[in-house]
Amino acid sequence: MPRNETVRFEVLIVDDEPGDVDLTRLALADGPFSCNVTVAVNGEEAMAILRRHPPHSQAQTPDLVLLDLNMPQMNGREVLAALKADPALSTIPVVVLTTSDVERDVVASYQLGAVGYVTKPLDCDALFQTIRGVEEYWFGIVRRPL
Repeated sequence: MPRNETVRFEVLIVDDEPGDVDLTRLALADGPFSCNVTVAVNGEEAMAILRRHPPHSQAQTPDLVLLDLNMPQMNGREVLAALKADPALSTIPVVVLTTSDVERDVVASYQLGAVGYVTKPLDCDALFQTIRGVEEYWFGIVRRPL
């Protein structure tokens, strides 16, 4: 599928594992949609970016947040709760992208307002396919309000 260069989507990756961040960035860069990617290495940084606190005052509102659950300082559950409690941020779709396949994490994520829960595959090719599937769904299929 040819790359759609007419629209650029903003993606915020919130993950403290550099390898996972790099693979996710590569998958998005190689996908069919043009994405500007911002990375937060913990929940506190993610909330600063989302709320445009200095030095992130020029940050763009993401079209999609890919959120890991297990991070230091402020974990993914806390980020999700804070994001969904803030009227200015609550409509931003958040897909939990994590290594956890524990049922209580899945349930808690949906209860907190996640729009999707994806367990990261351990295989790089499978991870690329997974990221492309998420990208295709959110940027190619779903209609969001303008």
